[in-house]
Amino acid sequence: MYKNFLKPVIDFIVALILLILASPFFVFSAVLLFFANRGKIFFVQRRPGRDEKIFKLIKFKTMNDAVGPNGELLPDEQRLTKAGKLVRSTSFDELPQLLNVLKGDMSLIGPRPWLVDYLAHYNDFQRRRHEVRPGITGWSQVHGRNTMNWDDRFKYDVYYVDNISFALDLKIFFLTIWKILHMEGISSDGSATMHRFDERVETHCRASHDVSKRPG
Repeated sequence: MYKNFLKPVIDFIVALILLILASPFFVFSAVLLFFANRGKIFFVQRRPGRDEKIFKLIKFKTMNDAVGPNGELLPDEQRLTKAGKLVRSTSFDELPQLLNVLKGDMSLIGPRPWLVDYLAHYNDFQRRRHEVRPGITGWSQVHGRNTMNWDDRFKYDVYYVDNISFALDLKIFFLTIWKILHMEGISSDGSATMHRFDERVETHCRASHDVSKRPG
């Protein structure tokens, strides 16, 4: 009953209240990024939601669109602006996702919506994270956020899917506040955000290929 009926109602009510309470921070972040990004405030990207249905995720734009000589975007750490770094450190960049919650695309709490490109690399276990609506924060986020390895992320996400409850959501909510206040887990090693999942897959495949070629 909680998962299918009470949780969506609570999500809508709490998201609306949070959006109202956080409106000063919302406006502050928008103005700051407007000048830092020359008028560009929001970052909108297609992400997979419940049952892998694609929706448009909304975040504050914390990185510029600088490209290298080959025309491809530079690494995240090189594109992260000073204003963007400030907004990310306070987690204000996540505030626009409250609009996704009001639209019903997301939940306040659930597995984070990752890139559409990753879908092609999931196995059956990993794909189970899409059995519920994605969240702004989740069980894996309060256990490491961007510093966690991919295998553990999936384990925590699927654990949440199998054990979703009001008590667990409440625990995640307060742990998230703790993480935000202490600014923990914002960046992973060697990246301003988190390493791509398909990079992990490619690295694993290369390692397996190298092992298979070793003599003996």
